[in-house]
Amino acid sequence: MSQSLWYRVANDPGSRRLYCLRSSVPWNAFRKLERRFMRARTASPRPISRAPRWLAAGMVVCATLSAFAVQAAARNSAAAVRSAKSIDFSRLPDATGKRRSLSDFKASKVVVLLFLGTKCPISNSYAESVSKLADSYSGRGVQFIGVNSILEDSAADVAAHAREFKYAFPVLKDSDQKLADLVGARVTPEAFVLDANRRVRYQGRLNDQFASRVQRRTRVTHTELTDAVEALLAGKPVLVAQSQAVGCPIARPEKSTSASLAVSYHRDVAPILQERCQSCHRPGQIAPFSLTSFADAKSWASEIKLFTANRQMPPWKAEPGHGAFHGVRRMPDAEIATLARWADAGAPEGDVRQGPPQKQWSDSWSLGTPDLVLTMPDTYTVGASGEDDFRCFVLPTGLMDDREVVGVEIRPGNPKVVHHVLNFIDTSGRGRQLDEKDSGPGYASGLGGVGFFPSGSMGGWAPGNFPRYLPQGVGMPLPKGSDIVMQVHYHKTGKVEQYKTAIGLYFAKKPIEKRYRVWPLTSLGIDIPPGVERHEVKASMVIPWDTHALSVTPHMHLLGREIKVTATLPDKSVRKMIWIKDWDYRWQDTYVYQDPLPLPKGTRLDLVAYFDNSSKNPLNPSTPPRRVTFGEQTTDEMCFAFVGFTMDQELPGQQPRLLRGLFGE
Repeated sequence: MSQSLWYRVANDPGSRRLYCLRSSVPWNAFRKLERRFMRARTASPRPISRAPRWLAAGMVVCATLSAFAVQAAARNSAAAVRSAKSIDFSRLPDATGKRRSLSDFKASKVVVLLFLGTKCPISNSYAESVSKLADSYSGRGVQFIGVNSILEDSAADVAAHAREFKYAFPVLKDSDQKLADLVGARVTPEAFVLDANRRVRYQGRLNDQFASRVQRRTRVTHTELTDAVEALLAGKPVLVAQSQAVGCPIARPEKSTSASLAVSYHRDVAPILQERCQSCHRPGQIAPFSLTSFADAKSWASEIKLFTANRQMPPWKAEPGHGAFHGVRRMPDAEIATLARWADAGAPEGDVRQGPPQKQWSDSWSLGTPDLVLTMPDTYTVGASGEDDFRCFVLPTGLMDDREVVGVEIRPGNPKVVHHVLNFIDTSGRGRQLDEKDSGPGYASGLGGVGFFPSGSMGGWAPGNFPRYLPQGVGMPLPKGSDIVMQVHYHKTGKVEQYKTAIGLYFAKKPIEKRYRVWPLTSLGIDIPPGVERHEVKASMVIPWDTHALSVTPHMHLLGREIKVTATLPDKSVRKMIWIKDWDYRWQDTYVYQDPLPLPKGTRLDLVAYFDNSSKNPLNPSTPPRRVTFGEQTTDEMCFAFVGFTMDQELPGQQPRLLRGLFGE
């Protein structure tokens, strides 16, 4: 052991434990050595460099055991795969209709079987990266082969999917699931690495990109698939022979019993999904998968049970009792229980005649024909994979007169790639200047930012956030000659997508009595130390006018975990405005009060929020965690509560504006 390592082990309890764990040495055995050393050191202090021989020898034993542990792991891994039988298949059709056999690839030193599904968003998200991986290995004797064993996917579906996602390797249709059964494939994507003798040496995930089927990590730290391939090419044992694949299940033929039909899809589950889920979970919409058929729902039955039980779905983050809002998407307890019983019973289909008719969805403007439609001048191309994309687009209004807007409706041209849309008013021309400096359509921005102080806001869109008119007599001013700067948050689907959206504006037909304004309740002094799991941030402000709050929009970034806003009135009574105790930046919403909330002059608004800057936070963009301060980049943080309000008495001559405080947002 080196002197520096010896010093660290002898003086830092954390390092001592870490060293023993990494060396696979029992902690109790190490503690015995440590106690003997400490007693000897107390009786006869000496420099660390002159450590007792018996303890130095003990540490040599630790290191030796560590080497033995690694060798044992390799032997265990090798033993596990030696017992596996050889894999073979023949005459499976590829995307061109050609029949393929494993013997066709006999020249390859390593074969990777990758099980895929046409509708699985996790599988599709890997399409570009796995094609690049296959290309990188093509000259090294490694052959990738895609396999589709999904019963609902026809050969034509598989062929169209392979073309659409541009896979750089053959994709075969395993119609009778014999190959899936032979290797034990359970989900898509799942990889099986075969050596030169066509024995399985690795089975499991491609990497640790997904913590669960609905939670994607911001960073990859384990690459089991490439590690296995590299080990085989180098003639070394595969140290990790198996891992847990995360993906969509490869369903086998259903075996229903009379007992399982106590709850069924068509009679009990389909009505719930239609009412609560299909506004987003249908083809072409924002959700990553559809829930419009029995096959769709069965594939996601376990997640339906889990994410409705913990109320992550439907996505409604506001806690009950902290504000009465329009459009509440909380699922009743009885419906949650029904979904759980159905999943526990094996997700039986039941009698299709007992189900509701297929729900029809309209693509027309829900608020009626707009008075003004603004459309992106150019189509924007969203990449197949990588980090989320934040982009701003300038839409000139061309208005010759000031107008009052009472309704805004946004129609994303391709909802499945759009996470949210935020609209801001620009009377300075600053948006056009930023647009001219960027070569592509629009210009890049941070998490929610537009890069300058806007003159006002003009609504937004998020999944499940349906448009509605402002209260009677309330309007949002839109000055003549102004631009709308539309900020769009895109996420990737696994293939290149095209996007072009439209905004419908509805003008007031009657006189406006009050104007909609926004307060940014915020703390700019954010300074979050690395490693802290629950860092508190507070902000307060006193309202200088008699007002009514109409809405509240919390905003944080990736480290945010919880945010709460309260109002303390002059009589010391407290009104709960909103509480989100499980913050998720992917579900930012504007919460509109059912009834305007009276906030008289002298009311104090208080915000308290908590941030997790530890390595335990799977969304932490930094490894290891680093100090984080206020800023609009993904790796920065913000803490806002935008409170939409009206004044009880309008101030003569004062032009309404969004208060300076957006700081680029």
